[in-house]
Amino acid sequence: MPTAATDLVLSVEGRELTITNPHKLLWPEANVTKWDYIRYLLEVAPPLLRYAQNRLLTVIRYPHGVGDKHFYQKNLPAYAPDWIATSRWENTRYPLCNDTATLVWMANQAALEWHVSFHLAHDETPTELVFDLDPSTPEFAPAAETALLLKEVLDGLNLPSFVKTSGASGLQVYIPIERRYSFDETRQVGQFVATYLAEKHPSLVTIERLVKNRGTKLYIDYLQHWRGKTLPAPYSTRARPQATVSTPITWDEVPRIHPTDFTVHTVPQRLKERGDLFAPVHDPNRRASLDPILAFLARRR
Repeated sequence: MPTAATDLVLSVEGRELTITNPHKLLWPEANVTKWDYIRYLLEVAPPLLRYAQNRLLTVIRYPHGVGDKHFYQKNLPAYAPDWIATSRWENTRYPLCNDTATLVWMANQAALEWHVSFHLAHDETPTELVFDLDPSTPEFAPAAETALLLKEVLDGLNLPSFVKTSGASGLQVYIPIERRYSFDETRQVGQFVATYLAEKHPSLVTIERLVKNRGTKLYIDYLQHWRGKTLPAPYSTRARPQATVSTPITWDEVPRIHPTDFTVHTVPQRLKERGDLFAPVHDPNRRASLDPILAFLARRR
């Protein structure tokens, strides 16, 4: 039921949403229109929402598509419909990514990236310990090599780990943990593991925060894991020319894939074939204790 020459009306979860300019190219090089994008979100909504639900949401909006001006949006705009769930945190009225209708409404506003907090809106307890592996060069190989070295360390510490592409050039490693630790405690563990890797593999890995001082080394970022900070949600699109997606992968895939393998065009079929590889992150029986590591670190002090 069109409302204007090019508009569409879509019924989502009982709400009628007007899709303006559905044929606008949001990722021109990948030939992804706004309508293509919304169809993608409808297909990946269940696993995306399973992780993002009730987390503080920051979107990055590209009103004229990737490659043009963009801005970060934390505060839900006043003109947003009142049915979008929100939470006020540190004087910001954050939207919560809690339903498919919210995804579609924001996609119509050209929100092309979905970044969520490491904790729930009303509970500042971290749900995972996360490492962000950020290459200093365009090559993906250092991220893959470092991720596998990190997994060896985590396996030795009896910590289960799950990996996803960032949707850019890096990887992100998640360790589901018992929900009783503070960010101060997870920071201790993160710093210990990252420092160990940087000292053991000094030609490959660094924890140097200043980009100009990293050279070609991969930066293992443990500092991003903190209250109020964010990373792209699993299955979030990224504003890259290829319309890449932050995609959960298996550890066996790490040395064989490239982040550009996972796009708006390919991820829905992958999801149908492989299922949600991030599902174990939500499993309450897979959450690890950090007590032995924290006790060890306390003895070292």
